Amino acid sequence: MGPRPLGTSSLPPVPSAAIVPATLAIGILILSGCSGTRAHKIAHPPGYPIGYIERGMASWYGPGFHGNPTASGEIYDMNRLTAAHRTLPFGSIAVVRSLLTGREVTVRINDRGPFARGRVLDLSYAGAKKLGMVGPGTDKVELRVVAFQGAGGAPGVLRVQVGSFSELERARALLAQLEISHYNARIVQTDGAGGPLYRVQVGYYQSEEQAQSAARRLGMLFRIDPMVVRDEGP
Repeated sequence: MGPRPLGTSSLPPVPSAAIVPATLAIGILILSGCSGTRAHKIAHPPGYPIGYIERGMASWYGPGFHGNPTASGEIYDMNRLTAAHRTLPFGSIAVVRSLLTGREVTVRINDRGPFARGRVLDLSYAGAKKLGMVGPGTDKVELRVVAFQGAGGAPGVLRVQVGSFSELERARALLAQLEISHYNARIVQTDGAGGPLYRVQVGYYQSEEQAQSAARRLGMLFRIDPMVVRDEGP
């Protein structure tokens, strides 16, 4: 079930400086096991060139989500080589390499997440098995975009998530603080494993550079650890 906005403020987001992602010249790959379709070369979405690199901790998700719709609308199949990422456009093809073992797997982004602090990617069970991380549960990885599959583009806008609460009142308290500081903020309700979660999000940014800069500023102002997420909803 998609996120449901519960409350917003009407003040504009605070813009800030940009960061530049790393780029490499990488050939187009064909990803096997991805709904029977072939990855083909298209114009890359703004901010995500072929060769875009990200490093961090990866986790995986499996049986509890198998058969449920993903954020892209596809049905999650834990036995396919797919993954969830907070901002990469759906259809992004990425090579994921374990920085601990050197093992690699190629996956297609079709879902949103992970929303745990410090993690950059949620692999399917099949992807995690290829990396040998099913038992440990997490692994330090390098993600490298090598192709885009489908129509391309990055629909929706980027937002900075500054908090996630199981109690609505705590989310409202943070929202009030943000509004006092003249931030455009909202509360979005999502379904968590233990019940509803109330996520507090700031702004609407067209580029990851702007969103990441805003996240750094919010982190310093409020002494929090925000994360950038993509919102495909209305």
